[in-house]
Amino acid sequence: MSLLPQISAFVDAEFSAECAFLAELVKVPSDNPPGDCAAHAARARQLLEQLGYTVEDHVVPDQTVHAAGMISAHNLIVRRRFGAGPTIALNAHGDVVPPGLGWTQPPYGGEIVEEPGHGPAMYGRGVAVSKSDFASYTWALRALEHLAAKGVALKGSIELHLTYDEEAGGDIGPRWLLEQNLSKPDYAIAAGFSYAVTTAHNGCLHLEVTVRGRQGHAAMPESGVDALAAATQILQALYDSREALKRRRSSTPGIQHPTLNIGLIAGGINTNVVPDKVSFRIDRRMIPEESVDAAEAELRALIDAVAATLPGIVVEQRRILLALPLVKLPGAEKLVSALQRHGEAVFGLAIAEHGVPLYTDARHYAAAGIPIVLYGAGPRTLGEACGHAADEHLRLSDLRGATITVAAALAELLGAAV
Repeated sequence: MSLLPQISAFVDAEFSAECAFLAELVKVPSDNPPGDCAAHAARARQLLEQLGYTVEDHVVPDQTVHAAGMISAHNLIVRRRFGAGPTIALNAHGDVVPPGLGWTQPPYGGEIVEEPGHGPAMYGRGVAVSKSDFASYTWALRALEHLAAKGVALKGSIELHLTYDEEAGGDIGPRWLLEQNLSKPDYAIAAGFSYAVTTAHNGCLHLEVTVRGRQGHAAMPESGVDALAAATQILQALYDSREALKRRRSSTPGIQHPTLNIGLIAGGINTNVVPDKVSFRIDRRMIPEESVDAAEAELRALIDAVAATLPGIVVEQRRILLALPLVKLPGAEKLVSALQRHGEAVFGLAIAEHGVPLYTDARHYAAAGIPIVLYGAGPRTLGEACGHAADEHLRLSDLRGATITVAAALAELLGAAV
C-alpha cells in the first residue's frame, strides 16, 4: 500500500503548526547585510527544540565571519538516524536581503492574506527564499518519524543544515560545515521551488573596481583629475559589453545567457570638489558552459583597456566573490526521479528538471562531490514569489505540497515503498 496518503494526512493534520513555525521565523529579522543573524538562529533553535530535536549550533569564529563581511554566523544541524543507509542533508538558509520599500504588508509580520484564485499566502521577507524550507524540511522529517513510529522501515539518516550566509556567498555556511568535517552526507537537497527540480545554475563573480584621480576645486575643474568622469567611461564600456554576452546561449533549460550588472557605486568628496575616487561593484553571471577563469580574465581585460586610455587615472580591481556554477553530478538522478514522481502525484502536473540563472549554496555540496538538487516550497519562478522584492510571499498550498513531496521522496530514498 502506498505511503503517500499517510504522509499527506500527517502533513494536513500538522499544517497549522507548520505555518505557525514559519511565521515565527519570518517575524525575526535576519538581514544580510549587515549579516548578524544570531537572534534568528537562536529562535530557530528554540522552535526546533520545542519539537523535541537536539540542535547543534556551530558558531563560526569571528575572524572568519568578519573576513566574509558579516557580523555573526551560526550553522544549525539536526541529525535523525533511522537505520543503516545513506545520509541525506536538507539545506536552507535563514539570512535574507533587506526588505527595501514598497511593501503593502509588514515585511516581518508573517501575515496571511487571501489571494483570489490561489487561496491563502503568507507575506514577509524570506518567507519564500528560503525560510519556507526551514518549515518544509522540518515537517518532512516529522512525517518520516511518523512513518517510523507506525513501523515503516527506513534505512538511513536525515540531516537538517540550517545556515545563515547564502546572501554573502555561502562560504561560512555549507562550505564551512563540509570543510570542518561536521557533516559528510551522501546526497543533499537544497532550498528551491515546488514546480521544478533544479540541477544546474549560473556562477557569479563580484568585482569591485576603484577609480582614483586627484581632487581639485569645482570652480577650476582642470585643477583635478576627475575620477567620476573616468569611471563613466569604464561603466559605458561595461554596459556596451552586455550585448555580446546575450549572444552566448546556454544549452541548459531555464538558463539563457551570461549577464552583467553594476549594482553599487560610491564616490566623491563634496558637490564643489572634483571627485578623486569612485568605486563600483559588478555582478557577472556565468552560464554553466563558461569557464569562470576566462570570464573573469575577460572582464578585467576590458576594464584595463579603458583605464589605459585615461591619463592620470589609476584603476584597481578586487574580487569580492566567486561562486562556481552548479552542474549535475552522477547520483543526482535518483533525487530528481523521486521528487518528480511524488511531486507529480501531489501537484497533479509534471515536475520539470531545469537550471536557474541564480547561484546558490548547492554549489558547495557539488564541489565536495555530493550529488545535490534544489527543491522546496515556492511557485514556478522567483518573480512570482517577489523574491528579493517588495511583498515577498508564499502560497500555503505550495508549502503543503512541497512538504509532502519532499517527505515522500525521502521515504523512498531511505528504502520505503512509497
